[in-house]
Amino acid sequence: MRILLVEDEEDAARLLAKGLRERAYAVDVAADGESALLKTAVSDYDLILLDILLPGKSGLEVCRQLRSAGNQTPVLMLTALDQVPDRISGLDHGADDYLGKPFDLDELLARVRALLRRRPRLEKDVIEVRDLRIDTRSQTVTRAGRPVELTTKEYTLLEYLARRQGEVVGRADISEHVWEEDYDPFSNLIEVYIQRLRRKLEEGHAGPRLLHTRRGQGYRLGNPEADDA
Repeated sequence: MRILLVEDEEDAARLLAKGLRERAYAVDVAADGESALLKTAVSDYDLILLDILLPGKSGLEVCRQLRSAGNQTPVLMLTALDQVPDRISGLDHGADDYLGKPFDLDELLARVRALLRRRPRLEKDVIEVRDLRIDTRSQTVTRAGRPVELTTKEYTLLEYLARRQGEVVGRADISEHVWEEDYDPFSNLIEVYIQRLRRKLEEGHAGPRLLHTRRGQGYRLGNPEADDA
């Protein structure tokens, strides 16, 4: 899942982005409100972490403009302004949740998971595709009861495909939600990760292939079909 972190304090942004990436989230960072609005105009985010005290346009104004433009991406406000009137103002401007600074990373991650679960495709903590089982809370994967060891990016890719199991998911969609804004659309990185993931899912398993390629269209996780390249 891809998150936009809007935080003007460089050290705080770096540490928080690192913690999120270690939990398999793709993270883009904006240091001010105008940059945040520009990024949301060109990229489709699954969640926005938004500081209120930003240079120029405040987080409250950013949230108000997003909602006025019809952008319904979940917004979690992060701020040192943690009095009751501040929280009410944040929610009234369109935020979905509010967390005061300083905060514990584990609590932030729990709130992120809770907000993402409200989206129809993200409501399950455990996803099953035939004999494949993905626990999104512990970020562990088993097939036929045997653990499948994945890197963070491999897991992120698998979970995204599993959330959309049965659908053919194109490269543009994958890069939008699994990779960050510095992804090179002309690279073969997605194909490389698909091959690695397919190999790990099939290694030592006699069951049917789960990860399929639809030539010229994309990839699908689900029951076998005669569409592999």
